[in-house]
Amino acid sequence: MRKILFTVLAVLLFTACSTTEEQLKQRANELCAYIPDHALLSKSRDYMTTDFYAVLDTMFNMPEFEAMDHEWLYYFVTGNGGTIADYEVKAVERIDRSHAVATILVRQKWPEGDNGADLSLEEPEEHRLYMERVNGEWLMSDFDEHKADCIRYIANNRKEQAWRDMISDYLLREIGSQYAQGEICIPTLMIAAEEDCETEIAWVWGDFWIYWYNISGDTLKTVSGGNHAGKMLICAGDPYWDVCSFEQTEDGAGNDASARRIFGEHYDIYMNMHSNADVREAVRKEQLSEYIHRHNIPAHYYQDYGWPAVEL
Repeated sequence: MRKILFTVLAVLLFTACSTTEEQLKQRANELCAYIPDHALLSKSRDYMTTDFYAVLDTMFNMPEFEAMDHEWLYYFVTGNGGTIADYEVKAVERIDRSHAVATILVRQKWPEGDNGADLSLEEPEEHRLYMERVNGEWLMSDFDEHKADCIRYIANNRKEQAWRDMISDYLLREIGSQYAQGEICIPTLMIAAEEDCETEIAWVWGDFWIYWYNISGDTLKTVSGGNHAGKMLICAGDPYWDVCSFEQTEDGAGNDASARRIFGEHYDIYMNMHSNADVREAVRKEQLSEYIHRHNIPAHYYQDYGWPAVEL
């Protein structure tokens, strides 16, 4: 009798576990519809853990150019080819009572009717969808471990922006005041290298440009500007960081020798950006666009004296 009871319980337990795994697989398939692609859907919030959605929401609300070198921030699966992701849940591994990982296959397909047929563009790619049980419901908690990537990127981005703001403030305060002034000063920063030290200091090598502008209608018109390249010592300050010293390259005949000494192993990187007018203008345009967006300045062009206006 005891043996029969044990057998029945074992069968019931096996059936329950089997059903749970099948339900997990079905739930994973449902969650696939909310893997971020070209946009983070507001209704995705109900299918993701709160922290995962918050991380993605931060990423998707960053200026687009800040993520241009990191396609996974915007296109986790399907890329930017106008395709549709076709998901198939291959397996689900139960990690513990509240965590599981689904292995999914993703096929890239054109919308039905395009190119004459609904054909697969390439071999299926294998991805991992992480699931967490919250308040009795399985939610998406990560995808291909990109959550950690996003958190690192956000932290680095915020540090970078804080440093850029701090350097811009320093340039405006210590150097910009020496120029013919307009209504607004917007430096252009081209960072060649950064080096954190063990103590609360860091070095930043860069090619820095000062630009003063007047706002005329929808155009920023250049009043004055100049170049100041060199090495900055960044140290703990009020409230967080400050520029403690700035060693600049020399003007005239001693410029190249001083640049080689100051930039050292970073000299080639510095020269590649400093000597390329196209690179300088591309960075200037990008940083001007970001600045006017952050400060709600109604400008759509910038214009140097004697040159055509450039659209932002």
